[in-house]
Amino acid sequence: MTHRFTARAVAAEVDVDGEMQAGVAEEDEGFFLLFTSATGEPSVQDISLGLDTYCVTTPDQCTAYGCVREVALTGSLLTVSLDPGCLDDLELEDAKIEALLDVPAESIDEMREVPAKVLTSGREEARPRLTGFSV
Repeated sequence: MTHRFTARAVAAEVDVDGEMQAGVAEEDEGFFLLFTSATGEPSVQDISLGLDTYCVTTPDQCTAYGCVREVALTGSLLTVSLDPGCLDDLELEDAKIEALLDVPAESIDEMREVPAKVLTSGREEARPRLTGFSV
């Protein structure tokens, strides 16, 4: 199945305290997806722990690293396909998430650039297939 929601807020920022972030969220305390990666080189410890790539965060601060398989931005629809093996870590039931972006066109344009930077950082084998993004 697919988890669907309407995102009324988006964030796309580069170099916030040494991180890049891109996210979509419902209003108030609803569902959200946040993609984050460090801007610097990973430490030896991060590499050994598999933390040398982007992470995905969901409500309740559930986090998984390198688990996105595909992301597409078509018009105002963001579709994210996750590795089913990460669903328990993220406390999700569905590996596919669709967010209808109910935001200004400028915000959608920002979402075409920053998420691609975030999701292509780190280990090459953890990088998802991207469609509709500026890489």
